[in-house]
Amino acid sequence: MNQDAGLLLASGAMWAQETVAGRPAWRHTPSGVVFRAVPGGTFRMGLCDAELDAVRAIERGDGADDDLDAFFTGAEQARPVREVRVEPFLIARHPLTVTQVRHWLPEYEDGFTESESSTARIEDDLPDLLGALPFRLPSEAEWEYAARAGTTTLTFRGDRRPEENQVLDDFTDEERTAAAENAFGLAAMGSANEICADVWIPHFTNAPADGRPRTGDGPRVVRGGAGDLSPWQGCDEWLLLLSATRYELQDFTAVRPVAPLPTSQGHAEPAASSFTEVWRPTGRMAS
Repeated sequence: MNQDAGLLLASGAMWAQETVAGRPAWRHTPSGVVFRAVPGGTFRMGLCDAELDAVRAIERGDGADDDLDAFFTGAEQARPVREVRVEPFLIARHPLTVTQVRHWLPEYEDGFTESESSTARIEDDLPDLLGALPFRLPSEAEWEYAARAGTTTLTFRGDRRPEENQVLDDFTDEERTAAAENAFGLAAMGSANEICADVWIPHFTNAPADGRPRTGDGPRVVRGGAGDLSPWQGCDEWLLLLSATRYELQDFTAVRPVAPLPTSQGHAEPAASSFTEVWRPTGRMAS
């Protein structure tokens, strides 16, 4: 990490620009959380026919542990595929770690891991954390756009079956973290089940085409989760690493926050069509 060349903002500013693993990054100076700038663009969101065919090819090649009928039946939850426009935004390089969560919740205790540099999996403390964060949750569209990083395959690595060694949960090993990044410089997309701003609706019918979350009452959407079942038990946990995999939040979750792009004066300036909804403990979205 280059600590000198990137400190562009005045003393006391909330953001510092740095180079992390050879890529530009923004560090939230109070917490130390590293963010990457994701460029805006248009992509095809959802589980497309080509991806379903790729999963069938894995199954035919004896790459699946069990019968995948349930997966194909549930594929409608990530359809219909549609074109979505996403504006530029900042997103954390990886899910918040135990240490990072304790910046906002000093008394936080993690019952899922013993390492402070591992992904924090939040359960009862989730409303408190989301209320304390100066950031928002990503919309589903933002999350999938960030996970795909310009690709149209099952994962950013291609259409082959993901392996358990692709799961990344602890971020003390900078070399491994950097090696796990996609083209946007994001690591561990799909490893932990990450909460999104959207309320759970089991399909994409009438979903927004501009990257906004779907709002309302009820449980939220989560993405990923392959690392939450590690070590894998042979139940096709690799399907949770797919960019389009989505399901309903049940118990615990990880948090990968999103922020507007900072300006050169150190203030966060939202894009023209960005949104400001934040999930509150009531389950409603409020501005």
